[in-house]
Amino acid sequence: MTRRVSISGIGLVSGLGTGLDEHWQGLLSGKTSIGPIAAFDASGFPCRIAAAQPTAQIKDFVPKSYRKATKVMARDTELAVIAADLAVRHAGLITPAIQEDCGESRTYAAERTACHIGASLIAADLDELTYALKKSAPDGKFDIHHWGREGMTNLTPLWLLKYLPNMLACHVTIVHDSRGPSNTITCAEASGGLSLGESLRVIQRGSADCGFCGGATAKLNLMAYIREVFTGRLTTENDNAAKAVRPFDTTAAGSVVGDGAGILILEANETLEKRGGKAIAEVAGFGASQSVNCATRNASPAADGRGVRLAIEAALRDAGIAASEIDFIIPTGLGHATSDQAEAAGLRTVFGDNLAQIPVLALKASIGNTMAGSGAIEVGIAAKILQAGELPPIMNRENPLPGFGATKPKRVPQYALCVSSGLCGQNSAVVLKKA
Repeated sequence: MTRRVSISGIGLVSGLGTGLDEHWQGLLSGKTSIGPIAAFDASGFPCRIAAAQPTAQIKDFVPKSYRKATKVMARDTELAVIAADLAVRHAGLITPAIQEDCGESRTYAAERTACHIGASLIAADLDELTYALKKSAPDGKFDIHHWGREGMTNLTPLWLLKYLPNMLACHVTIVHDSRGPSNTITCAEASGGLSLGESLRVIQRGSADCGFCGGATAKLNLMAYIREVFTGRLTTENDNAAKAVRPFDTTAAGSVVGDGAGILILEANETLEKRGGKAIAEVAGFGASQSVNCATRNASPAADGRGVRLAIEAALRDAGIAASEIDFIIPTGLGHATSDQAEAAGLRTVFGDNLAQIPVLALKASIGNTMAGSGAIEVGIAAKILQAGELPPIMNRENPLPGFGATKPKRVPQYALCVSSGLCGQNSAVVLKKA
């Protein structure tokens, strides 16, 4: 695998805003998007705060000829399609979706464009299910036989197509006519990073020249939210939303969910240079691992953080650099004590005493846990930091865990490390190099 690959486009959607610029300015100013849940009545839940993204409208980000298809998009898919449009425009690519506006020739052939997008388990809207469920409970009690005979017939014919996880990649590939290798990764918080790894390898081995990668999640849906409550990872500190999520702080009390998507454009350096495009950051290395905690059936990570360690070590080997060359880290950083302490253990094992000199910037204090979208959002911000040479302030860490006190890099950042760990033990690590 000798081809070098870079990030040329970044599309971000979260509670901080729509687009890279809004995210960057929000982070520089120390803004948080966490506040009271407005999407549904959360008064009966122990956690009543989240990071919503209510403003971006799908009709503004698809060609007019495709707007009818948005009727069968769940919000997760909408966020992915919006972020993909932003990424394409940021990279200066011409795809069929952009051709409707400019009429220019497309940048890459369809078969040379890959697409790997991470997704979470997508929950159905209750309003769509209500009448069907009522028909399945003729005596006031749900009956699976009535559901099969009568209930399901009250769902729209294309109902299932809204909620399949691969619909994110499906719609992105249709809108932009991407016919190269494609896949969907469903590994919770690790999905975005693992999807980047898929596109990276596809381009490195010559099976594509360009690729969409990243992920998206919309958890501010009553059914989806209940699942997150059951994980036990959410905070119960509702009175001060701005300070509620405190990653790698000794007072960490839990996380909050967020709606968000990050889609990145990867391109082979040779084709990027040939078309006159510009790299934002180079993807220098990638690593992945699976951690196992039999005692909790992977409901929580192993305390020694060995899965995180293995992924980071693999990424450093792939990049051909030493741990001492990393200038800053963007970790999973949930703000949940058990998860943070395990991740901290893995980082300490890799970086040793040097960890105390490396800033660890955890974005979930600002945008919540956007699950499948988080890894790519974090890689996108890391690429922007390398490009700008400036690190946003670290939020909500007044009492840092041992080794997590650094706030500024020792030099103008040259290398960044992004780590994403999923709820069931999957881990990804990405090393970025300044372009």
